[in-house]
Amino acid sequence: MASEKGSSVSGEPLPQTSYVLDERRRAALAEVDNAKFSWFHVKVCFVAGVGFFTDAYDIFAINIASTMLGYVYDPKHKSLSTNAGLGVKVATPVGTLVGQLLFGWLADVIGRKKMYGFELMIIIFATFAQALSANGPAVTIIGVLVVWRFLMGVGIGGDYPLSAVISSEFASTRTRGRLMTAVFAFQGWGQLAASLISVIVVAAYKDSIIGDVSPNFNAVDHCWRILIGMGCVPGVIALYFRLTIPETPRFTMDIERNIQQATKDIDTILATGANQSKSVSHQHLDAPVASWADFRAYFGQWKHLKVLIGTAYSWFALDIAFYGLGLNSSIILQAIGFGSAVSTGSRGVYDNLMNVSVGNVILSIAGLIPGYWASFLLIDKWGRKPIQLMGFILLTVLFIVMGFGYDALKGSASGKKAFVFLYCLANFFQNFGPNVTTFVIPGEVYPTRYRSTAHGISAASGKLGAIVAQVGFAQLANIGGSNAFVGHILEIFALFMLTGIFSTLLLPESKEKFHC
Repeated sequence: MASEKGSSVSGEPLPQTSYVLDERRRAALAEVDNAKFSWFHVKVCFVAGVGFFTDAYDIFAINIASTMLGYVYDPKHKSLSTNAGLGVKVATPVGTLVGQLLFGWLADVIGRKKMYGFELMIIIFATFAQALSANGPAVTIIGVLVVWRFLMGVGIGGDYPLSAVISSEFASTRTRGRLMTAVFAFQGWGQLAASLISVIVVAAYKDSIIGDVSPNFNAVDHCWRILIGMGCVPGVIALYFRLTIPETPRFTMDIERNIQQATKDIDTILATGANQSKSVSHQHLDAPVASWADFRAYFGQWKHLKVLIGTAYSWFALDIAFYGLGLNSSIILQAIGFGSAVSTGSRGVYDNLMNVSVGNVILSIAGLIPGYWASFLLIDKWGRKPIQLMGFILLTVLFIVMGFGYDALKGSASGKKAFVFLYCLANFFQNFGPNVTTFVIPGEVYPTRYRSTAHGISAASGKLGAIVAQVGFAQLANIGGSNAFVGHILEIFALFMLTGIFSTLLLPESKEKFHC
């Protein structure tokens, strides 16, 4: 806890009444910090986690859907133009950046509960609208998709700070890392689900896609709409639970400053796992109030500012590679020959779509998902900082090997298998490493009044990295020929992983600690 006995959160001496309230506050928060794992924690995990499942599905489904869009809407039925492909892929990270800053701030000002669920409504609406998009006289379908994917990104952005802060503020000290990791690990299942749905849809339309003379691109048009539209389903299921999740006691105490209500809520939640009790009379605690002046004063101190720099830049560096790979895995698979069509003519489109879909399933199962759960098992034992450092170090090595050895590896069948193995290892150590810890640490190291805002700033820095990676990949990949520059892009990723090592050194270890 930030305060000592006989002093307020701000460090000033307390009058007797305030001292008693502060003692009650610390005792109430100790109940949360030391609570046994219960069904309420399971509910929080699934309610928050389904949001990340939906987020990942919607973000990474476009990785496969863009290949389908190219077949349908490119005049030559080959692939989207560089700018069109960039537009549909980068629109979501741009919207996510906006949503993370906006909802992160609103959650600290208005409340976690009041904002939770609203962002999911945006995601559901925008996802459904994408599946119904079409060309028009004034705007192409690519333009329409860019708009809807930007709006969807705003909703996805809101999910990051809200889910992180809600799961961290309800968790006990001993299990907080595992609870937050379990929430974030739903992202891996979302990516896998997008790939599996693609496999199922493409297989279901096999006979329709393979025409007598030429491929049936109308059938491919059905495939991408179903693939994208299915992203609504988990969001709809989770919406009710999002809207009925209780307010966190830390917000009630430290932002609304109503210790009486917060104490009652803690007793009710821990006893029954139910939502909050009926409102009780206010009994206010003297605690710092969030304001622009207080924000500047707090982060104007180097000991606090360096933490914000550390969480923000670490997330930026990680997302350069995470989204640079994740949103372009189909391109990389094709570049090394894994996703190339095994036949020509009318069957070639089907073979290519199936190979790309299966390739993404392999990447998810072999690297992404195991990495999340390795973090889950060890994050409360090893700590956050050691896992993040280890991840950045190993990713630096892996990207150096893949980048400088790219041409040699893709030149033979055994080399391609080695490349896929290294690619899976990179996915593994992204998730058993900084992809998880950059989400967890900002949910623990900031005071309640700025926890969501600072998490939103850190997450938005990550999405800035995703935007930079996506724009850079699109503009650089074809220098010297089709996908000829991919190896050098991997070398650039290695450089950013190296810088992530140094930004991690700015961070404190937050295992079994919590800034009030």
